[in-house]
Amino acid sequence: MLLVIDGLDASGKSTQAQYLLKFLTAKGQTVCLRLHPSADNFFGSKAKQFLYAKGKSAHFATAFFYMLDVIRSILMYSWQKYDYIIFVRYLMGTAYLPSPLHKIAYNFFSLLVPTSEFMFFLDITPEEAYKRICRTRGKQEMFESLDELRKVRLKALSLTQAGRWKIINANSSEREVSSAILNYLMHLKRIM
Repeated sequence: MLLVIDGLDASGKSTQAQYLLKFLTAKGQTVCLRLHPSADNFFGSKAKQFLYAKGKSAHFATAFFYMLDVIRSILMYSWQKYDYIIFVRYLMGTAYLPSPLHKIAYNFFSLLVPTSEFMFFLDITPEEAYKRICRTRGKQEMFESLDELRKVRLKALSLTQAGRWKIINANSSEREVSSAILNYLMHLKRIM
């Protein structure tokens, strides 16, 4: 089963994926967790590198290498025998592209890559995301200014309407977000 956790920078995606990994493995399930961009391959490393660059070419390079990193993960891990595959950052990477390209890319990739009824968008206000970024990170990526966070959030929320996304309030505590995800999964009787 494919589980997707997506959202703005500092929305708690990796933290929630780790909670979910711990919960599922404690129940004896096999789980593959993939974070994007990944540092374990060329595409992910390049995407991370361009996140700290400036300009339109860096913007497109980041998005291009990010998508290749996600596609690589799908090709390498989706066919393997796991009870659950958790992808952190998946289709919402397209929200970082300029308008209207973000919608075209989202629609194109959502036809190519597997989707799931278990895709969670951790919705955080740009102000809260920015506050977390300033508090926890020494260096900001190109999309981590308050203005960029506002733009990306609007585009991402518009994309959630095109898919089967469950929107979770990520302004809440880590525990409340985790409970919301688990309650949704248990409600559908997909996690025992």
